Amino acid sequence: MIKNIHGRTLELLGEAVVSGRYAIGASIPAEPMLGEELGVSRTVVREAIKSLAAKGLIVTGPKVGTRVLPKDKWNWFDPDVITWQARAGLTPEFLRDLQDLRRVVEPAAVRLAAERASDKDIEEIEAAYAGMKEAVENGGDYVTFDLRFHNGLLAAAGNRMISQMSKVLNALLRTSFEISTTKPDGPALSLPLHRAVLDAVIAHDPAKAELAIIRLIDGARQDIDDVLASRRRLPRLSRPPPRLKAS
Repeated sequence: MIKNIHGRTLELLGEAVVSGRYAIGASIPAEPMLGEELGVSRTVVREAIKSLAAKGLIVTGPKVGTRVLPKDKWNWFDPDVITWQARAGLTPEFLRDLQDLRRVVEPAAVRLAAERASDKDIEEIEAAYAGMKEAVENGGDYVTFDLRFHNGLLAAAGNRMISQMSKVLNALLRTSFEISTTKPDGPALSLPLHRAVLDAVIAHDPAKAELAIIRLIDGARQDIDDVLASRRRLPRLSRPPPRLKAS
């Protein structure tokens, strides 16, 4: 129960910071005021503040108080930060950085996957692809299987550091997939591109696998550009940021 209270308090404060409720450089209200606003103890607020500082969102100190840091100090590899940003609203800069990261990391990882993938690795990627195909043909959670497909590729690279990155990339990739799949027929059109990646990994053809994943990533980038160009405002994922009392 205590852990749930801490998690919810952290989430509320984190979303408030990321959404701009507390501006860059601005002071966050003192612990007693935050505790009263959120209906929790000062101890819970203090622990949440420590967590936000660890994520690079804020800085605390006897002379500076508790202030919001510039965005370039935030830990953009922290899944919570990514999730809060997705809920607060996406920016073209955020999505550009995300697609650039995919273009750097995934082709190299997939090339390794084509060289090193075991039968078990391939079985996992095939199962994820089958789930994607089923979702396209009969309905279902396409994004979850798409995420599983890409995580399977990262795991198949056989590199512990790349495998660890999949945990970090999870929230980033989900954000990308949730946007790109809102394009009409987006999942159906991307399915053959995923199949090409899978076939190249099965054939243990690194060059072909790398080319196939680049085509897939570039296609996703175009899908996102098309979705954003068709809307007056960028999409807001999940629920909106919390509304705290004015300080």
